[in-house]
Amino acid sequence: MPSEATSSHPTGVAAVVELVEMSPRDGLQNEATVLSTEHKLELVARAVRAGHRRIEVTSFVNPARVPQMADADALMAALPRPDGIRYAGLVLNRRGLLRALAAGVDEVDVVVVASDTFSMRNQGTTTEQGCLVAADIVREARAAGVFTTVTVAAAFGCPFEGEVPPARLREVVARVVDAGPDELALADTIGVAVPADLTDRFAMARAVGGSDLPLRVHLHDTRHTGVANAVAAIAAGVTTLDASIGGAGGCPFAPNATGNVATEDLLYVFERTGVSTGVDLSATIETVAWLEERLGKRLPGALLRSGAFPAVTTTQ
Repeated sequence: MPSEATSSHPTGVAAVVELVEMSPRDGLQNEATVLSTEHKLELVARAVRAGHRRIEVTSFVNPARVPQMADADALMAALPRPDGIRYAGLVLNRRGLLRALAAGVDEVDVVVVASDTFSMRNQGTTTEQGCLVAADIVREARAAGVFTTVTVAAAFGCPFEGEVPPARLREVVARVVDAGPDELALADTIGVAVPADLTDRFAMARAVGGSDLPLRVHLHDTRHTGVANAVAAIAAGVTTLDASIGGAGGCPFAPNATGNVATEDLLYVFERTGVSTGVDLSATIETVAWLEERLGKRLPGALLRSGAFPAVTTTQ
């Protein structure tokens, strides 16, 4: 990951942040239209051409539960492997990890859900059991030389239990940190957070995880707070953010789930704020149009319709 991501911007936030492009995985896993492997390969290729260096391309889960990801092994086998590009796969259990390792992923993303009810719906385990599974996955993945992220899902609210108390989240984060992942992510899985929540909960995550543990955020834009939350996250010291082209996505096991925060919406805000991502906004907007055609629907991101606002020059 880019070392310059820790450099300081005059406003107090990072001058450089890293985006993890989620559209091939989280963007497609809840769509009624199942994209072909060829179209997924093209989506990944477009993300790479736009400048993305970390892409979560698929999940190694039961295809009966998430048929959109049934081609995970074939997709990984067909992906080109240029230098500097890291492909991640989501895994929920050891079986998924073994598939991911056999497929040659560069990273695994392991999910622990902060509430028991959602954890049972999503993974068939309690949160306590999920922490134990995650620890085993982290240990085995790291032994294989694969970068590990543990994402604490529903870190800001649960669709079944409501508020996730800070004390509960702190307990889960402490268990996750003890597992020794390379990166810790907090996920607003159902899009209920507001900026103050990002400030408070990432301050807690930093206190628990220490200054050396990289922090990442996964935002959904269900209530149109995603961009504001992203700005709050980087102000809180987060340097890696998940986003999805067009704002595509949603959790299959979360009622009324809508899309991830849109990659292009973040790019616009960051460019206007002087925060560098290395990702091209124009190329991303073009891909939004391409993806809408393949899915046969309008995606929630704003920039395809509104366009970017160009720099204005004046003459004296």
